[in-house]
Amino acid sequence: MRAVLAIFGLLLLAGCLGMPATVQPVGNFQLDRYLGKWYEIARLDHSFERNMDQVTAQYDLNSDGTVAVINRGFLRTEGIWKEARGKAKFVGSPSEGYLKVSFFGPFYGSYVIFALDHEAYQYAFISGPNAEYLWLLSRTPTVRPEVMRKFLELAKEKGFDTEKVIHVRQGSG
Repeated sequence: MRAVLAIFGLLLLAGCLGMPATVQPVGNFQLDRYLGKWYEIARLDHSFERNMDQVTAQYDLNSDGTVAVINRGFLRTEGIWKEARGKAKFVGSPSEGYLKVSFFGPFYGSYVIFALDHEAYQYAFISGPNAEYLWLLSRTPTVRPEVMRKFLELAKEKGFDTEKVIHVRQGSG
C-alpha cells in the first residue's frame, strides 16, 4: 500500500510541474531584477485566492539560493488580511523563467513566466501547470491599457479562457 501511495504522490507532484503545451518560459531571465514587490493585476480565479483584493507578491533571495515568496491579500468576505509564505526554486537554468514554488512542504507547483518586460521588469505574465492558472503581475497597482490588452491577447492565443479573467482591485476602493 505504501508503494502505491508513493507512486500516486509522485505522479501528483509531477503533474504540478508542467505547463500548458502552448507556453514557453522566457529566456534571458534575471532573478535579481525580478526580486521585490509585485501587484496582482488580473488572474483566473481559483480557491486559494477567491474573494481576495489588494493581492501582492514579494520575492526575496534566501541565503541558500532559493526565493522567499510572500503572497498577501485582503479577503473582503471576512474583512481580514491573509498571507502565505513559501519558497521557489528554478526547475532548470536560472536564465529561464521557469520556477517551482511551494507553500506546503514538499509539494511544488509550476511558476512559468511566459512574457516579461525584459527592458524594465515592470510586468510579467505567469502560468501555472495548466491553462487554469494565469496571472498578470506588475510593479505598480495599475497597468497601461496596452499592457492589459497584450496580456489578454497573448493569453487567449495560448489557450487560456480570458472570458474568466478577474481584474484584481488594488487599493482600498
